Amino acid sequence: MKKILSLFAFLFVLSGNAPALAAQYSTWSEISDEMASVLNESYSVYITKDVEKSKELVNKAYFDFYEKLGVERAVRSYIYGKRASVVEYQFAGVKRLMTEGQPNREVRAALDLLIKMLREDASQLDGKETSGLDIFVGSLLILLREGFEAILVVAAIAAYLTRSGNKGLTRVVYGSAALAIVSSAILAVALQKLFSISGASQEMLEGFTMLLAVVVLFFVSNWMISKAESDAWRAYIEGKVASAVSTGSSIALAAAAFLAVFREGAETILFYQALMADAGEYMDMLWYGFALACVLLVAVFAVIRFGSLRLPLRSFFIGTSVLMYIMSVSFAGGGVKELQEADLIPVTPLPFVTSIDLLGIYPTLETLLPQIALLLLAAGSFIYYMRKASAARGGLSVESR
Repeated sequence: MKKILSLFAFLFVLSGNAPALAAQYSTWSEISDEMASVLNESYSVYITKDVEKSKELVNKAYFDFYEKLGVERAVRSYIYGKRASVVEYQFAGVKRLMTEGQPNREVRAALDLLIKMLREDASQLDGKETSGLDIFVGSLLILLREGFEAILVVAAIAAYLTRSGNKGLTRVVYGSAALAIVSSAILAVALQKLFSISGASQEMLEGFTMLLAVVVLFFVSNWMISKAESDAWRAYIEGKVASAVSTGSSIALAAAAFLAVFREGAETILFYQALMADAGEYMDMLWYGFALACVLLVAVFAVIRFGSLRLPLRSFFIGTSVLMYIMSVSFAGGGVKELQEADLIPVTPLPFVTSIDLLGIYPTLETLLPQIALLLLAAGSFIYYMRKASAARGGLSVESR
């Protein structure tokens, strides 16, 4: 695991530095003014009844300025992650009002609120003097936030393989994680330097990757919980299930590790590129923050990987399966959110729902529906396996008499 984190550090340095501010802008407020100009133009077009053109201009403000010029990353790093999500959904809300053909005054009010939010954030970013502590905390939180979920998945799979007598296969999982880091570094460079891929295409790529991870994690979690009972475990030891691990199921485990790391990798590198450009004389604080985050992530990995050895086998398998279910639910919400930003999925706001980035919970109907469906499927799977195990225990009890 230490080698994997070291590889990550090496690759994001090689990927190059992205400017914290685009060369043609000296302040964040200048960028927000440009966004305001584009958004005001979108309103001028909207009142002429050209809905599609007006939405294109809103997308231009979002993809060409808010994302491409690093405003979103700066807000997440220096203000608050939830704030960035609120602003992103305000962009989506404006487009939804335009699509529905709402009255001009409602669209104007939504645009004014969005512009106000953008200028507030820009003013806060401009008024924030970069200090060593800011760089240290920013570096620490970026890697912790982006790496936590990936570490949980990799550690849980490695612990499972060790407990199941297939410790040798952990090399496949670690190799998949390392490959994911290399792939995400290549993707980060490609997105930023080699290809003129649109912002929407980037969101689509991230969204579909996350949804693919949902399918794999859900499959793996079901497979793990099926091994929770002692008789199933005994069969496993005898080799009936071991062959499955060495073939199709091992591929699923490796894929789960790869996708968990890959979905975080490119975004993490882009965040660090912006932070490195902003660090200036405090570059050492960036590395201190990065190092502490690595230590904490290794500690999380160790707790799951080695602490699990003390747990009863049945409790461990069930707990690992539940962790995979939770990760799949989180990825489902995040994946749908990315596709919403790419305009592939509509946005139906639910104001009473609070965003929780770590769990992939966002205040829209479209993100919550697949999560509810996954929870129902998880509950059904759990009940099925528990009843199956209970029936098996009842049969053994009758035979023993």
